[in-house]
Amino acid sequence: MLDEIKAPIKVELENFEHHFKESMRSDVALLDKITYYIVKSKGKQVRPMFVFLSAKLFGQATDATYTAAALIELLHTATLVHDDVVDDAYERRGFMSINALWKNKIAVLVGDYLLSKGLLLALDKNQFQMLKIISTAVKEMSEGELLQIEKARKLDIKEDIYFEIIRKKTASLIASACSAGAASVVSDEDIIEKMRVLGETIGICFQIKDDLFDYGNVDIGKPLGIDIKEQKMTLPLIYALNNATYFDKRRIINIVKNNNNKTEKVKEVIDFVRKSGGIEYTIEKMNEFYQKSLVLLDEFPNNDAKIALSKLLEYTIKRKK
Repeated sequence: MLDEIKAPIKVELENFEHHFKESMRSDVALLDKITYYIVKSKGKQVRPMFVFLSAKLFGQATDATYTAAALIELLHTATLVHDDVVDDAYERRGFMSINALWKNKIAVLVGDYLLSKGLLLALDKNQFQMLKIISTAVKEMSEGELLQIEKARKLDIKEDIYFEIIRKKTASLIASACSAGAASVVSDEDIIEKMRVLGETIGICFQIKDDLFDYGNVDIGKPLGIDIKEQKMTLPLIYALNNATYFDKRRIINIVKNNNNKTEKVKEVIDFVRKSGGIEYTIEKMNEFYQKSLVLLDEFPNNDAKIALSKLLEYTIKRKK
């Protein structure tokens, strides 16, 4: 399915490889070695795909489009490197993480380097609007993470707070990819804002799908219950707790707070959520945002990029990992 989605931007994605490598280049041998490793272990490049498809929805990709895609990917990569340090994670996409190979201090500095390279790239190209779009995403992602940490201490997250967290933490980056892509080819602020809203809605779908993996039956390379172990209150669990008896609620919260490292206890929470209808409710919510995304997308011109974007949206909610 991804090959079909990439078809209208195949040339742009191939050219982007060179742009991205160049955007990370350094005279420091250690940095060059690490950034080479990052390029080699990169993921599916979903966010650059959003940038190029958003641009081609309204015209042809420009030099500014490549700058936008490189900015998004530099920012995203920097946040992943920092996340692995914070989470003490030693693997990413089947490759060892930067902190596992070069230790935390170097990983933090590499993340800082990538962020600064993104900012300098925007300034060198005089892309001040891009800089504003991306900097807003960095701010929101940080706020989302901190809001989640704050609420995890008390486990008092309600549904509206959950959506605020994922809007900032995950959806803001896809929102910036779509708005930056559009801004690289059009100057109409109304269109750029509509693309931001579209990206945000797709980003919420993306995160809800991720939350569902925690309770799934399919082997996706991620252990079940990882969010529970990290005391993350995701939508299936929030729904289950909101519809539980007083004693069940206390029992489940106690497990999440005090027994989240015991496999049998985590399984107890997963079973509780499954039996509560939390999975069905979460799928229903995800489909609501999916339909909203389709309505937003329908406002834009009919072309190959629009078809690919609708397929990318479908991939977001149907992916297996």
